[in-house]
Amino acid sequence: MIHQYIQNGYHVVLDVNSGSIHTVDPLAYDVIGLFEVAPKEEIIDAMLTKYAADPSITRDEVLEVLKDVQALSDAGQLFSDPVLAQHDAPSTEKNTEETATTQVVKALCLHVAHTCNLNCEYCFASQGKFHGERALMSFEVGKQAIDFLIANSGSRHNLEVDFFGGEPLMNWDVVKRIVAYSREEEQKHNKNFRFTLTTNGILIDEEVMDFCNREIHNVVLSLDGRKEIHDQLRRTFGDQGSYDTIVPKFQKFVDSREGKGYYIRGTFTHNNVDFTEDLFHMADLGFKELSMEPVVCPAGEPYALTQDDMPELYRQYELLAKEMLKREKEGNPFTFYHYTLDLTEGPCIYKRITGCGSGTEYLAVTPWGELFPCHQFVGDAAYSMGDVWAGVNRPDLQQNFRSCNVFSRQECRDCWAQLYCSGGCAANSYHAGGDIAAVYEYGCDLFRKRMECAIMMNIARQEEA
Repeated sequence: MIHQYIQNGYHVVLDVNSGSIHTVDPLAYDVIGLFEVAPKEEIIDAMLTKYAADPSITRDEVLEVLKDVQALSDAGQLFSDPVLAQHDAPSTEKNTEETATTQVVKALCLHVAHTCNLNCEYCFASQGKFHGERALMSFEVGKQAIDFLIANSGSRHNLEVDFFGGEPLMNWDVVKRIVAYSREEEQKHNKNFRFTLTTNGILIDEEVMDFCNREIHNVVLSLDGRKEIHDQLRRTFGDQGSYDTIVPKFQKFVDSREGKGYYIRGTFTHNNVDFTEDLFHMADLGFKELSMEPVVCPAGEPYALTQDDMPELYRQYELLAKEMLKREKEGNPFTFYHYTLDLTEGPCIYKRITGCGSGTEYLAVTPWGELFPCHQFVGDAAYSMGDVWAGVNRPDLQQNFRSCNVFSRQECRDCWAQLYCSGGCAANSYHAGGDIAAVYEYGCDLFRKRMECAIMMNIARQEEA
């Protein structure tokens, strides 16, 4: 399988199964497009007709290109066979309960606060309550969650814990106590904890910054961009915008971390399909580690993205890639999460197939210790998986999540981006299509466009080197 596209003056050919990426001239680009679907003489005639106005394109020139394409095919760099056959992929068969319950857990998302001090209109967590009652996690529940993680982590040394909400700073003392307890236990069990905190920033102060700079490996700061965009949907319960409160705090916080171990995470909606303006605004504020996610919400919401928005979103992603390259040349770069792509190393093939590990390696914990596949399933009784005392009691759910891979979805098997997205987000699939094995087509379209841009940027950088 190959994928071809033209962007920013580059004619790009991606060999899906080998991962080989080629930049070619227009003639080779067209020959490759016909190589497997037309006989040699037909390709030659088609090229001589298309390039009749170019005297340099002769029969011998086309034959030379055909020879080069054949050589790349023979070398496994074009039209290559799949790295894994379907039967080599992670099993989609039903596992026994005994096998499923031995699943190693490497990460927990601790919902330390099912409450929030903002009233964001698009919040998937229903203003932090997750469609339930407001609640704060006790230290006893948090302590047991850490014990559960250690007990179920097998031989893994590095473990990850995310402090999430709602707004986790509304339960700050418990966050600190959980971190202290984890540090005590990691020495006893040969573990290393890496902590992440996601915050809207309202409660950030000197004490929070000092503690995070000592103990929290990564801090996610929520900002949607320009003041008028951010304040439109991210408002207080008193109906005030939050931009003026949080931006100075974020700037001070990032500066205190020496620009490392953070990223700004925004959401774009139908209200700002020109989301690159928000990214450029945040970069100009001094924030260099950026992420901007498309909103996922019911189609009837006024801020929901529409199919009519798609052409402009494509244009915005291409504009973003070009501007990032321009700023890099000027010595003023910034990072966009979705364009971070390592074409030489990257994840192993099994990780590329199976994805994020939600419901298997990664679980979410509610304030009362209930387990869910990830934060986006919290509150849905059909996806309750047990608790941190008794452990996982739904091996069938674990197996369902384990079976979600690029081979379990027909749409993924035929998609050129399959080894970049690993089948996509199970939660988005569930909320869009009612099944974790479904496909969220809108998200897929945007992901493919982002990958085209990321690959183009890698090509441009290599040519500049």
